[in-house]
Amino acid sequence: AVAIPTSIIATFAMMRAMNFTLNNVTMLALVLMVGVVIDDAIVVLENVFHWVEEKGASPWEAAIGATREIGLAVLATTLSLVIVFLPVSFLSSVTGRMLFQFGLTATVAILVSMLVSFSLTPMMCSRLLRPVRMHGEQPTSRRGFYAWIDRGYAACLRWAMRHRYLVLASSVAVIALNIPLYKWVQKDYIPTNVDEAEFEVRITAPEGITLRAMDRAMKTVEAEIASVSGVTDVLSTVGSVSILGVNTGYVYVRLEDIEQRRFSLGRLLRETLAGRPLAAFRGNYTQAEKMQEVRRRLNRLPDLRVAVRNLTSFRQGAPVDIDFSITGPDLHQLAAFSEALRQKAAEIPGIVDTDITLRLNKPELHTEIDRQRAAAMGVDVQEIADTQRVAIGGDDRVSRYRDPKLDDVYDVELRLVGADRGTREAIEQLYVRTRPGAGMTQSGTGLAGSDTPAGMAESAAALTRLDNLVQFRRVRSAARIDRLDRERMSAVRANVASGYALADRIEALQAAAGSLGMPPEYSTRVMGRGRELERTLRDFAFTFVLSFIFMYIVLAAQFEHLLHPLTILFSLPLAVPFGLVSLVLAGETLNLYSAVGILVLFGIIKKASILQVDHTNQLRARGLPRLEAIMLANRDRLRPILMTTVAFVAGMLPLLLGVGPGAEERRSIAVLTVGGQTLSLLLTLLAVPVVYSFLDDLSRWVKQWVGARAEAAPPAEPACPESLAAEVLPQPVSSSS
Repeated sequence: AVAIPTSIIATFAMMRAMNFTLNNVTMLALVLMVGVVIDDAIVVLENVFHWVEEKGASPWEAAIGATREIGLAVLATTLSLVIVFLPVSFLSSVTGRMLFQFGLTATVAILVSMLVSFSLTPMMCSRLLRPVRMHGEQPTSRRGFYAWIDRGYAACLRWAMRHRYLVLASSVAVIALNIPLYKWVQKDYIPTNVDEAEFEVRITAPEGITLRAMDRAMKTVEAEIASVSGVTDVLSTVGSVSILGVNTGYVYVRLEDIEQRRFSLGRLLRETLAGRPLAAFRGNYTQAEKMQEVRRRLNRLPDLRVAVRNLTSFRQGAPVDIDFSITGPDLHQLAAFSEALRQKAAEIPGIVDTDITLRLNKPELHTEIDRQRAAAMGVDVQEIADTQRVAIGGDDRVSRYRDPKLDDVYDVELRLVGADRGTREAIEQLYVRTRPGAGMTQSGTGLAGSDTPAGMAESAAALTRLDNLVQFRRVRSAARIDRLDRERMSAVRANVASGYALADRIEALQAAAGSLGMPPEYSTRVMGRGRELERTLRDFAFTFVLSFIFMYIVLAAQFEHLLHPLTILFSLPLAVPFGLVSLVLAGETLNLYSAVGILVLFGIIKKASILQVDHTNQLRARGLPRLEAIMLANRDRLRPILMTTVAFVAGMLPLLLGVGPGAEERRSIAVLTVGGQTLSLLLTLLAVPVVYSFLDDLSRWVKQWVGARAEAAPPAEPACPESLAAEVLPQPVSSSS
């Protein structure tokens, strides 16, 4: 027990030196390491007690001898764990930057635990353990309930060694299940079924809506959301994001605390003490249910597009679950394809809140200039554009005002009031300036067909109405034009409903996009969380391969053997199918957290295999036959393997059974590791000795084959000529010398 706080607290020193904080990532690493750092101390303690109880050694001698005996295995397990966790810190994607602190924190905790198991644990064993006398043939600790476990495992192991080919075939079949199970399990980037008692609603109104009309619409939305039972707070925002405009609004919704609406043992205890135990079972609901109710109510409002989304801890890209872009040259064709895909996406089960970014519905008033008439009247096109820009849009650099009292300078903005620029008729009545002398005859006597003197004509022609020069036309165009890699882009965006995952919904959307029959110049691309999911799965696959390679190198150097590391590595993919089945049975997805859980599972399974193989090699080195060494070594190492398994599962229980805010986000890592470790324990305990025997037969066969070829080879001829041989060979010494 001392090893846990010692390792965790010592890790704080590294965190302080690296300027790490206690956040979601580092706290997750520390919680996971609670069940890992104790393993080395358990293995050393059990071996010391084994020496004291079964070999009759004194605690002092046992602390030295047992630690020396088990030291190689502990060192190999520690270095292998470091190899597993450290590469996570150097992933190239955004996920790698988020897990940078996780990898370093876990690595330092593991290294400190090894130091504790080699120093503090043996010292405390030598001081706290007492000599134990044998009573009968069996030690006291191997009697009782553990004796049933010991005898049962020994019987299973004897049967497995008699039916080696059956066990090997079964193990290979279990490993092959990784492929169909990987395709079967749902895949997501971050769990979306998180209940943190808060979510966000995005409201999109038609383009051209005024701020006052949008405010009225948002008040209607607020009233509708506030009428939902369980909603405690509602905060709406309109027009705060400059790129979206006034037709987009956000509503933050807060629900009752999770302790008041979800069943838990703590709530049952509180309600029981209050005299109403049945209240803990009444009125319970989840955040996903309220989000679906809000979505159903708001979809009844006309002309509003609604998106209800959970507030996840890691946000990537647009505030949606699915961001699917279409790029192409023609804007109208792009809008048509994206709208067709949006309609198809709305029909796909599990895809909700569909919307597109390219909408040709923004009302505009286009000015078409009669250039010939403007030239005849002496009006430049730039003059027409500047007049409309200043009068309608405004100009904040017209002048500057200096306040002598405050000694400050302010920009003066010039713009017509709303009544003079709000309608087409008002804009038509604007005046533009003409060039002096324009529109006069060549004789310079004034306007053609006019008796007005030249000076008066010049003065009268200084201004002319805008409707004399232009025609206005009402059109609808794109509110915004996005580009991706210098191509016009339209994104189809949607959210994933509860009970579905991101990866398979993206596959369904890609299939729907393929059915549109778009020309070759139009292409599609997954953005946002979907892109990060693809990168994360690819990076973790690369990390798994590198971990296998480096673990083999370390184990081969430790055991000084080329085949024994293969025995240990064989057990790693043997446990993954059980972890994937646990995810399916628990309704979890394969996501960022569960991918980290696979790495943790590798470390736990590998520790047990190293203990089995290392002790078997030690007994064979003492002269025991292979079968007897396998049976005795696995019997001796069964107890520390069971102890480390129970300790690891106990360390994962807070993550597995937690019901607090955001507990669902990290539950998948506990489900995969606990399920994979417990369900695969018996198979790995039997498969590792069987594979060890097969590889040992292979090693012996290779040695015999190499020896036979060496004996059958003809003797080699001398490669050097006689003259050279005479120089090289020593000359006989004469008697005179």
